[in-house]
Amino acid sequence: MAWNTPGNNDSGGNRSPRRQRPGGGGFDAILDQFRSVFGGGGGAGIGRWVLLVLGLFLIFNCFVLIAETQRGVVLRFGQFSRVMQPGPHLKLPWPLERVTKVDATRIRTESFNVPVLTSDENIVHVEMNVQYQVSDPQLYLFGTRAADEVLRQAALSSMREQVGRSTLDIVLGSRSALATSSREQLQASLDAYRTGLLVTELNLPNARPPEQVKPAFDDVNSAQQERERLISEARAYAARVVPEARGTAARVRTAAEGYKAEVVARAQGDADRFSLLVDEYKQAPEVTRKRLWLETVQRVLGQNRKIVGGDSRQLIYAPMDGARGGSPAPVAPELLAPTLSMPESSTPRPARTGREPRPSGRQEPRQ
Repeated sequence: MAWNTPGNNDSGGNRSPRRQRPGGGGFDAILDQFRSVFGGGGGAGIGRWVLLVLGLFLIFNCFVLIAETQRGVVLRFGQFSRVMQPGPHLKLPWPLERVTKVDATRIRTESFNVPVLTSDENIVHVEMNVQYQVSDPQLYLFGTRAADEVLRQAALSSMREQVGRSTLDIVLGSRSALATSSREQLQASLDAYRTGLLVTELNLPNARPPEQVKPAFDDVNSAQQERERLISEARAYAARVVPEARGTAARVRTAAEGYKAEVVARAQGDADRFSLLVDEYKQAPEVTRKRLWLETVQRVLGQNRKIVGGDSRQLIYAPMDGARGGSPAPVAPELLAPTLSMPESSTPRPARTGREPRPSGRQEPRQ
């Protein structure tokens, strides 16, 4: 009789022998348990499936995984409860608790290019770059409304205020100081507005005048660069000349001090010598007087080129280049300018009487 013939199953709920496969008792037992739980007739089986789906939903809804760059803000019945750090967490199922994930470590960037009026009534186009991140997730979500938009408006306000207090030359040439002060003022404004944002960097990369007056500003910049170049050259010249002048002054001062010491020592020696001469003169006046006279005459005559000898002849000094020390040997005048002697004739020349006749032609006159 076929297995699907009506009336084949007994009233005791015994299964057909053909459904009991050899070797598959364990898997069939598991299937039988599931069938016993969900295989009941009618609404009982559907209710069990609903309960299973609801249980799975609760399990997945209570488990929360927070990434490394995120922070989880937990709301319990719409009110702030706590902040979840990176990692796996459990919470109450929705709608009891709800988690909002915030990118806390991501660096966000805002750029602006706006015209600003300076304190000297000049218009300049300033570029500004702002980098920030979320420092407090709770304040970022609930401290103020649209924290990012608040940051944009506060950044423009701080930049306009700092540039409006400065002159055009400062804005064009010293933007680093303006960027620092703008960053401090912007952070103070964000803290006052309870935005939960932290400014990591604020730069003013470029500042340029309007296109209508750009040639005039280019001329001004060229003049400023020329001034800086001249100042640098002057400083380099001063750095080179001042040490040389100081060295020259030190050398002159040293020479003066040496000359001073020499003169003082010489004067002291002359004074000591004069004192000794006075003592000697007191002991032997005549001898001392004669010796002083001889030394004086020797010193005076030693500086002259002529010496008068005892035989009334004049001896002239002829200094030699090779002579060292002492005075050069005197040379007689005859050696320097010898006298010319006339040859004596054997016959005496007759004396001239009257006027001799004039020579004719090219005849040489007689001597």
